[in-house]
Amino acid sequence: MQAHKTFNMNIIESLQWRYATKKFDSTKKLSKEQLQVIKEAFNLTATSYGLQALSLVIVENQNLREQLVPHAFNQRQVADASHLLVLCYPDHFDGKDVANYFDRIVSERKTPEETIKPFRDFLINDFDSKSTKDKHASFAKQTYIALGNLLTVCALEKIDSCPMEGFVPSKVDEVLDLASKNLKSALLLPVGFRAEDDFMAKEKKVRKPLSEIIIEI
Repeated sequence: MQAHKTFNMNIIESLQWRYATKKFDSTKKLSKEQLQVIKEAFNLTATSYGLQALSLVIVENQNLREQLVPHAFNQRQVADASHLLVLCYPDHFDGKDVANYFDRIVSERKTPEETIKPFRDFLINDFDSKSTKDKHASFAKQTYIALGNLLTVCALEKIDSCPMEGFVPSKVDEVLDLASKNLKSALLLPVGFRAEDDFMAKEKKVRKPLSEIIIEI
């Protein structure tokens, strides 16, 4: 019981420690082990139907990140962080992609084809009938689930981060040549380590009291 209580407190303390980092120390880099945790955590993110209609582009190349700064309204975190994570969703996604997902289920779980066929057929027809606009809207929402997951994992690993919606997606897509990967950018997440002179690091976290934000019925 004591160990469980300590672990719970560590989670809250880590979330208290986390903030949207305004200035990164460009000399400090994530280890391979830390990057692997981020990759694995992203891969384990919950997604609609488990289809994983999203991708994570990890940008370490300094030249590319400098090119992205003006397209992120000159927010230096994009270039000064250890790595820039770009949360993306597929441009084109149809029944074939759904079928590939079910093929993995059959392969990994040894589920009989006749068991999954009704659901497979339903999802294939559903996705083939949706407009590209509707699919993009759904996929973009799912990148926010992944973002929340990564923010928490980074906090637990004492990795600083700064979630960003403030950028021009079409320009980011162009610089990173995302079209060739069948991807569109949805969110940016610079990750690394806070600079000692980041003025926000010592600011008190401001949140509503639980009594105002939590409703128990």
